[in-house]
Amino acid sequence: MYLTRDQSRDLDRRAIEEFGVPGIVLMENAGRGMAELLLALGARGPVAVCCGKGNNGGDGFVIARHLDNAGVPVRVLLFAAADELTGDAAVNQRIVARSGIPLETFAGGLDEARLRGELARAEWVVDALFGSGLQGPVRPPFERVIAAINAGPARVFAVDIPSGLDADTGRPLGAAVRAHHTATVAALKKGFLEPHAAAWLGQVHVVGMGAPRRLLAPCPAPVAGR
Repeated sequence: MYLTRDQSRDLDRRAIEEFGVPGIVLMENAGRGMAELLLALGARGPVAVCCGKGNNGGDGFVIARHLDNAGVPVRVLLFAAADELTGDAAVNQRIVARSGIPLETFAGGLDEARLRGELARAEWVVDALFGSGLQGPVRPPFERVIAAINAGPARVFAVDIPSGLDADTGRPLGAAVRAHHTATVAALKKGFLEPHAAAWLGQVHVVGMGAPRRLLAPCPAPVAGR
């Protein structure tokens, strides 16, 4: 099964509105599943979790918490001010902050030397900057953040989709993260069908978010190239 960008968004909406699954439960399920996948892939730390201010970043906060619970050294790199976060992402950021997990904020201008230093110390980097909803080109300073992730020595684990990759076409929207592993939520994205997407995706894994099976069953599989 494959989902377009709009189908992915609608899946979340229906799970919350029609089936009554709270959004924070969906985020917890997805983030915990990704943390368990990272552990299965051999991640022992240090892990740097790069979080944007949206729900993709929210997944990253959940991943960081569960890795910390498993005894893995982890640091969160937040590319926004904490007061910019809203909803479920804000809830999970506050949990991370109160848990004592190291959290570095990059806001109001990018200190590239500091960022590259953080990334150089990591065994794994979790890319939780942007999700499948991204449509326009990656804006400054995120093209430099992505370049630093790609230039670093760590293995890269993308949350849902590599940041900067278009979910429907599988092509980069300017800068895009090159992942070794992509953990996509609920189902593969349409753009993953395109052969050129493989250079950014790496090995793809599907992680559940706890959406009812009845909700997932009727989703049509889009045809490649459409």
